Amino acid sequence: MDTRLADFIRDSRAGQEAEEILRKCVHCGFCTATCPTYQLLGDELDGPRGRIYLIKQVLEGQPVTEKTRLHLDRCLTCRSCETTCPSGVRYSRLLDIGRQVVEAKLPRKGTEALLRKVLRQTLPRPAVFRPAIRLGQMLRPLMPSALADKLPPAGKCTARPWPEKSAHSRRMLALAGCVQPTLAPNINAATARVLDRLGISLFEERKAACCGAVRFHLNDQATARDDMRRNIDAWWPHVEAGIEAIVVTASGCGVQVREYGHLLADDAAYAAKAERISALCRDPSEILAAEGSALRALLPALPSDKGKLAFHSPCTLQHGLKIRGVIEGLLVAAGFQLTPVADSHLCCGSAGTYSVLQPTLSNTLRVNKLAALDAGGPAWIATANIGCMTHLQAGSVLPVRHWIELIDEVMV
Repeated sequence: MDTRLADFIRDSRAGQEAEEILRKCVHCGFCTATCPTYQLLGDELDGPRGRIYLIKQVLEGQPVTEKTRLHLDRCLTCRSCETTCPSGVRYSRLLDIGRQVVEAKLPRKGTEALLRKVLRQTLPRPAVFRPAIRLGQMLRPLMPSALADKLPPAGKCTARPWPEKSAHSRRMLALAGCVQPTLAPNINAATARVLDRLGISLFEERKAACCGAVRFHLNDQATARDDMRRNIDAWWPHVEAGIEAIVVTASGCGVQVREYGHLLADDAAYAAKAERISALCRDPSEILAAEGSALRALLPALPSDKGKLAFHSPCTLQHGLKIRGVIEGLLVAAGFQLTPVADSHLCCGSAGTYSVLQPTLSNTLRVNKLAALDAGGPAWIATANIGCMTHLQAGSVLPVRHWIELIDEVMV
């Protein structure tokens, strides 16, 4: 794609990156076939190819309009188009650049700006988010459905104990995250119990918190980078002490941490450390899959009449981390009978804060996803991301669990 970027961005690193991405696009349109919003709306501007044109126009200096922002806001950033693209167009990175420019040139106003500010200030701060959840549970009947269905039932945010401190020579660090410790504290605890059985000690560093994804995708990229630097500072003594990996149990956070090296590449003080952190980041499925026979010895098969399970692969797992089929294999090894899921590449509609900011599209995607997940008659639904888990559970009568919790419960 031929480009003529405007002076305001042409010589910047973002401009050079955007131009490289734009030049890779050959207008083939393969991406539209796997874009969730294009499938729902049928509008070229609500597909990757159309949005690329909109971003190109903005970067070439054409006026930014509300229509431009509307179509960019509707994108889930699911990256399904990146998996489909034969030319390797890094659409999600181009979208980040385009959205930041649009935000600067056309600031939001009123309730739209206020809602995003509340999300930026609340979600990444556990000390604020936790009491907000407790209050929300009390006031659930008075809240808009888009917010109320994000709340877990009162009393459900519990965790079984972490394993007793052990002297395993293998040590890994876990990202606690921002919303997951409040909404589903058992996920990291279950991961610690599983790894403990495999001779690995897992621990959290309390000085670390949000991975930066919430603020970054709400276009507060400067503060998001501060979140990343804080985590690097918190983790670095453990890196120097020889931890084997940084385990991130939410695939959405995993994608963000994997990109620290790229996102802080221009920061002389943090670039090398960020690269190291990204290289250490692991999804728990990668660790378990590497354990092979040691893991299989601890996984007795479930009775076939109790083991029917539908697995929802989050977009951040399959399109972001490029992990496909690994968790499914682990669940089968544990004795679960996986049911087929049609259009498994499509987003469930959670997409971070998307389900709050775009509730109509998000709910339609959830209805479609749950229909596909329920079609095989499973007893459970499993997934790998806290956002997907809470979003799906709000619309499902079946229990929705993180897959590592199910592995934990069947291990001997």
